[in-house]
Amino acid sequence: MIEKYDIISDYPYLCGEAPMWDSKANILFWSDMLAGFVYKYNPEDGSIEKIAKEKNVSGMALRKQGGLICACHQGVYAWNEKEGYRLIADKYDGDILRSNDAIADAKGRFLFGTTFYGPGLTKYTLGKLYKVERNGSISILEEGVHLSNGLGFSPDNKILYYTDTVFRTIYAYDYNLKNGSISNRRVFVKVPDDEGIPDGMTVDSEGFVWSAHWYGSCIVRYDPEGKINMRLKTPAKQTSSLIFGGKDLTDIYVTTSEKSVKLHIAPEGYDFDALDIGGPVYRYNLGIKGKPEYLADISINKI
Repeated sequence: MIEKYDIISDYPYLCGEAPMWDSKANILFWSDMLAGFVYKYNPEDGSIEKIAKEKNVSGMALRKQGGLICACHQGVYAWNEKEGYRLIADKYDGDILRSNDAIADAKGRFLFGTTFYGPGLTKYTLGKLYKVERNGSISILEEGVHLSNGLGFSPDNKILYYTDTVFRTIYAYDYNLKNGSISNRRVFVKVPDDEGIPDGMTVDSEGFVWSAHWYGSCIVRYDPEGKINMRLKTPAKQTSSLIFGGKDLTDIYVTTSEKSVKLHIAPEGYDFDALDIGGPVYRYNLGIKGKPEYLADISINKI
């Protein structure tokens, strides 16, 4: 499926990531993960502002107290424009929190995964899925993750979706919102080897899961049973993530990445030197409504 799109920014971001929509302020945030910058976009006037630097932000959530909670390669941080980054945790039980994608749940917890996989690596430390409670305490939800990526919740908060990109798999878990625990892991989607690899994700108001396919030049919409409902073609091979936005949450903002990343899990015959690798930020509107992302409510006082 090919749809019309707007180019929000045609700058060649090395690794556009972590899009987040602020429904109250009607502002889009995203990061250039590799360059170490965070940006915000105002659709009212089309302005784009670089608001933070120095941390490699790979996932984020809006913070109830204002600003953001950011999952970074350097750990987990709170950020606001006045005080900048403030450390929540950079290690847990001896493990460095080299973080990737992240999400807040409906109770204000912050979930994030860690990853140590990269180009050319055959041996690496396996990542984990962590939970940060509102008081700042951290615990492990899942282990043995090769490349932690997109997270999402079903509209009723009973299912957590979690992506392991190396395994080309999106898992579904039963989620206990009361205590933030997970159980009953099962395969929700297994992406075929000859397609792109699943990266960032979001869930719409109907409970359909949207997954950005890096190396695949597309966003795939899956129904609640894991069946493909729609494949939305994008101009970039390295399509990294997406978020619903706009005043009625029917805009779809898509990040992409310009720096060609050579991973052995790319589909056979993939052209790492193609001209359409990526970089810009795009906006689509298919008339499908998303749901607001939850606010993280995390203390910055270290436990």
